[in-house]
Amino acid sequence: MPEPDHLRRVAPSIPLAAADRVSAIDILRGLALFGVMAINVVFEFRVSIFQQFLSQRGPAPFDIAVSEFLERAISMKAFALFSLLFGIGLAMQFERLDPRRRTVLLLRRLLVLLAFGIVHLILIWNGDILTEYALAGLLALPLLFMPRGLLATGGLALLGLYFTGLLTRLVPLPDAAWMIRHGSEATRIYGGGGFSDILAFRIHEIAAIVPLHLWIFPRTLGLFLLGAFLWRSGVLRRAGELSGWFFVAGLAALIASIDAGPSLAAVTLALAYGAIIVGAASTPLGARLLGWAAPLGRMAFTNYLMQSLIFGAVFYGYGFGMFGQLGVSAALGFGTVVYFAQVIASQWWLARFNFGPLEWLWRTLMYGQIQPMRRSYAPAVMCDAGVTVPQDDPTIACAENVATMT
Repeated sequence: MPEPDHLRRVAPSIPLAAADRVSAIDILRGLALFGVMAINVVFEFRVSIFQQFLSQRGPAPFDIAVSEFLERAISMKAFALFSLLFGIGLAMQFERLDPRRRTVLLLRRLLVLLAFGIVHLILIWNGDILTEYALAGLLALPLLFMPRGLLATGGLALLGLYFTGLLTRLVPLPDAAWMIRHGSEATRIYGGGGFSDILAFRIHEIAAIVPLHLWIFPRTLGLFLLGAFLWRSGVLRRAGELSGWFFVAGLAALIASIDAGPSLAAVTLALAYGAIIVGAASTPLGARLLGWAAPLGRMAFTNYLMQSLIFGAVFYGYGFGMFGQLGVSAALGFGTVVYFAQVIASQWWLARFNFGPLEWLWRTLMYGQIQPMRRSYAPAVMCDAGVTVPQDDPTIACAENVATMT
């Protein structure tokens, strides 16, 4: 019996352009994780999440400069980029899974992510994005059956809603006086409370944080759909031959960001960063220079949650109680050390195992059967997108190896 096209064997020495393209996406995800880490540690673990909406008084000039840079160049852009990547991954899985099972498997995958998110939100940190991604993913899933053009139209329409700022007016944040009082209470409890005190305060705080998620939910879902459109368009599969055009697109998006409002700039700068990094990572030189970020991107789920555990242990009262004690630059420096430690740990781990620990658990719960964890050195099999996987379980690995979450 002839082998199916999506499981054709290849010699391991043959260069695989498609694998390079997937590697470029992993690199982009790994680099985007730095931006997410920087914003989380500076604006949401170090001090109250509402502090960023108040005027900054007292910090050293250098800390103010670093904070301004993060706000203008990184802040919502890193999260927008992650949303785009999540949509790409969702479309890749939808395309590669068996059509007879993909709806059930992806539904199960998103429900498992929702469970992870709720646990993270309540027990570890209420700045969680997993819950929002799971809910947006559940809404995006039926839309993946739409034609490619409708995906783009729906994504742009949702972004248009986000750009209007309508939801910020319909669901406003508490006033400045409340934020000041809440910030003082947060410093007292997060910095000096025990686990039960912090848990109670975290749960109570969720209601005030919900508007922040509602504001950006149309952007999250819109970028999911645009990410799915980008994958369906085929340009990411041809990133190696189109690298020059990726640079042109990135430059155009940078130009479009000049004098753009904060909402528009969050999206255009994310697109600019994404296009330039994918273009660079799709060249031989760029792949060598940026390849260190690929293992981090493949383990983004594990690394994201590990950052929450580490930062919680450092900043909260049940750990070292540094909440409200560190300046912006010191917190960012500490976060950077954690990030590069994760780079080293991810390289070490993936040299021995197929998946990150939480990626493995997520896949196991999705498929309802234990996934092979230790790396196999059996003869390689190549999926239709050019991704080499162990021979022992190629069907499962082909379906999802390149579509790791955020």
